[in-house]
Amino acid sequence: MQVELRDPNIIMKLSRLGSFHQSKLSFLRSFLKEFKNWEYRKDLFDLNELGYGTAIYSLRKEKRVYSLICFANELNENERSDRVIATKWDAAFTLYDGIPSKKDIERLKFEVPKQEIGRLSYKELTLSRANKSIRAFNHVVESLSDGKQPDVKFLSKVGYLYRTTAVYGSGKFGLADRFRIKNREEIYGPFRLEMMLVYLVRQFTFDQVNHIAKFKNPKKSTKLNDDISRNLGIGNSTGLGMAPFIVNHPTLLNNWILARENALKNIREIKNVKKEDMELFKNCFKKSIKNITSWNTDSEYQKKKINSLLNDLNKFNKFIENDFNSSEYYLFNKIYLWIEKNLGEECIEYIVSLMMEPYDNIINPLTTQMSSEEEKYFNIPTHRTVEDLKKILEEKYSEMLKIDFSKKENNQNFWFISKNKEEPRLANRFEEKGGDLEQPLAIARDIKKLYETLSTSKNSSTIDKFLVNNNHLRHVVRRAFITEKFPYSEIQDNTISNTIVPIDMLRLKLSFFGAIKFDPRSDKWLRISMFQGAPLPNELKKYNDQWIYNSLN
Repeated sequence: MQVELRDPNIIMKLSRLGSFHQSKLSFLRSFLKEFKNWEYRKDLFDLNELGYGTAIYSLRKEKRVYSLICFANELNENERSDRVIATKWDAAFTLYDGIPSKKDIERLKFEVPKQEIGRLSYKELTLSRANKSIRAFNHVVESLSDGKQPDVKFLSKVGYLYRTTAVYGSGKFGLADRFRIKNREEIYGPFRLEMMLVYLVRQFTFDQVNHIAKFKNPKKSTKLNDDISRNLGIGNSTGLGMAPFIVNHPTLLNNWILARENALKNIREIKNVKKEDMELFKNCFKKSIKNITSWNTDSEYQKKKINSLLNDLNKFNKFIENDFNSSEYYLFNKIYLWIEKNLGEECIEYIVSLMMEPYDNIINPLTTQMSSEEEKYFNIPTHRTVEDLKKILEEKYSEMLKIDFSKKENNQNFWFISKNKEEPRLANRFEEKGGDLEQPLAIARDIKKLYETLSTSKNSSTIDKFLVNNNHLRHVVRRAFITEKFPYSEIQDNTISNTIVPIDMLRLKLSFFGAIKFDPRSDKWLRISMFQGAPLPNELKKYNDQWIYNSLN
């Protein structure tokens, strides 16, 4: 039996993309699997009694060494902010290529805490900063200094001791350009170095609370229990800065989604599902419910999604327990057809993720196909004709071509770059000034403009001649030819309508990172947790790939 890949016109809608969950394809999970046999070391831990100072952690294999350098700083309460306009943080970090010298550490101690206004070199690979979750951090320190373990129920509501507010790489602020390192086998997958930084930062947070507690009460203090540490992750606070990424990297987006769609297709095509594979799927499903029931948020929008997900998971559980014949062929195809018919988008994509768990043989090859050398596809095939381009638009953008942009609600918002922090923002064009600074992120509107312009052009005319008079449409001409080859490269939605939920764009990207417990703080920014439930660095050699479902056990 052959199964078709799912229709991009359905999958690439923002409501569906904003329902994606972490999976075996997620970058933090594939990162841990790839680095499980590397040697972990704590090379330096020079903190004072209040926990301020410098620490260095490393992962090593043969001659390759990656070192995380941590600078913990004193911060007044009124200076702590997760907003991008902040200039001070509780800690700042850089991932260094190799083993830093004393001279390097002194240089970086001066530059790294400045973040965007600091100056880094090609030896630094990634840059980040983070703030404490003050309630959780102080509770843990107080408990440990008193010789007790912290309240697990309280900690489960937060899920982390620190949250990052940005993680930078690929040449920003003087960091190493990707071309220097892209051929290293161990980091070929997307965002490997960013995942490494976040993972090692997590260990720093545990070492820091243990250190402060010991100084606070040397005779009575205890260390944070490994089970509790394991079930704490690293938080992240993410705003609109992440949203344009998935619009600006179409071939990369395609490769992420295509890997997921190919995984689903291959799993649905398995004729004889082994009993142990079905049991692993069911086991992960049951364990995963704890992650949903411990998913805390004040967002009414997210609460509705969580309640809907739990209701659907209950329906699915009844189906699996009572109405499912496990002796039939193509069991996962039967499961998929049932969930698509009976459940909502959030639960459909949740179960799609779970279906991947038994199948290393399917998933592992796909994780190596999720990067993209995007410059290969930048050139426009100018010898093609207007007729060719019109056909591509009619086939690949049929939903977008139906949108009436003369209606206010379809043209309400515009994307721009803020002057202060050079970060993307979204504004109402009918209420706020700055529409003349609009960024080319309204793909649906511009595709419609392109189609209307092509319709008045000669079919046999070549694209080079068309662009002579229509250079303002070059960006969408390029996108259309990319989408011809890469079916999942385009969000099939209007990114400037009055109904857009920008956090759907953030959640899409974060799900591929491996984030859980999305907690929207508005429709434009959210908090998440990463590596919650992951093995500690000294446990990596005993790596179990289903660790994400052990959280809170």
